[in-house]
Amino acid sequence: FLGTPANSPVSIRFGRHRLSSNEKLMLASMFHSLFAIGSQLSPEVGSSGIEMLETDTFKLHCFQTLTGIKFMVLADPRQTGIDALLRKIYEIYSDFALKNPFYSLEMPIRCELFDQNLKLALEVAEKAGPFGPGS
Repeated sequence: FLGTPANSPVSIRFGRHRLSSNEKLMLASMFHSLFAIGSQLSPEVGSSGIEMLETDTFKLHCFQTLTGIKFMVLADPRQTGIDALLRKIYEIYSDFALKNPFYSLEMPIRCELFDQNLKLALEVAEKAGPFGPGS
């Protein structure tokens, strides 16, 4: 394999595979149902639903805005600062999607400034490391 010039350069990536669009939609649909059931079954009066779903291999964090929009982040279980990241994502969404006259609610966001600022926020969160600053 390595001796064949057509196979060069070899690209090796480690880590988890990326979710496909269909997998993301399935995850969001399942979580939305669990979120709704959780808010109805909660013993707390006025519960807003599930904020975090934790497993051995990942945590799914959810931030629901006052208007009902949900932002979800899949993260390493050791990662800290996800709540601040979710609030930053909401701020970016408010600034670059909602204020864009060409954006329609519940449609994919096609805005270069939104993409750039979201990527920057994720890079900052990633640089903080899995244990966050000062841990």
